[in-house]
Amino acid sequence: MATDPSTPSLTHLDDRGHARMVDVGGKDVTARSATASAVVRLRSDTAALLVEGRLPKGDAIATARLAGITAAKRTPDLIPLCHVIALAGVEVEIDVDAAEGRVAITATARAADRTGVEMEALVAASTAALTIYDMTKAVERGAVIEHVRLEHKVGGKSGDWHREGTPTAAGEGEG
Repeated sequence: MATDPSTPSLTHLDDRGHARMVDVGGKDVTARSATASAVVRLRSDTAALLVEGRLPKGDAIATARLAGITAAKRTPDLIPLCHVIALAGVEVEIDVDAAEGRVAITATARAADRTGVEMEALVAASTAALTIYDMTKAVERGAVIEHVRLEHKVGGKSGDWHREGTPTAAGEGEG
C-alpha cells in the first residue's frame, strides 16, 4: 500500500495497525525538559482552608507536590506506550490564590535520554491536581480540574516548543 509522504505517519502503530512501542535505541541521548500545568478551581473558603493547612485530610499542598513527583516516576506504569526514563529531576510548584479560588500547578521534568519527558510532566501536573481534589473533597465536592496541558518542552530531535497566546496555570496570557 503506497503512503502519501505529506501524511504524517503514526509512530505507535505497526504496518498492520497494531499498537507498538517505538524503538528509540538509535536516537541520541540529549538533555530534555518539559513543563506542564493544571488548574484546580475551588470556592474561596475552601482555598483559604488549603492555604491555612486546615483541611480535614491535612497538608494538601505538600501531599500534592509529593504525589506529582511520584507520579512522574511512574508514568510508564500508567501510560502503556511510554518508555522508562531515568529522570534527573521533577519539580512540582503549587500556587494558591484563595480570593480567586484558584490552585495553579506547574510540573517540570528533566532527563538526559533518548525520548522526551512531556508525558512525565503532564502526569505529574494531573496527579497533583487530582490530589488537591482528593484532599479538599471533604469540604467541597464541586472542585473542577481544568487546563491540563503542556506549556513547553526543550530538547530532542523535534527541538523546542512553547505554548503561545493561551492562558497558563500562572494566569499569563489570559484576557
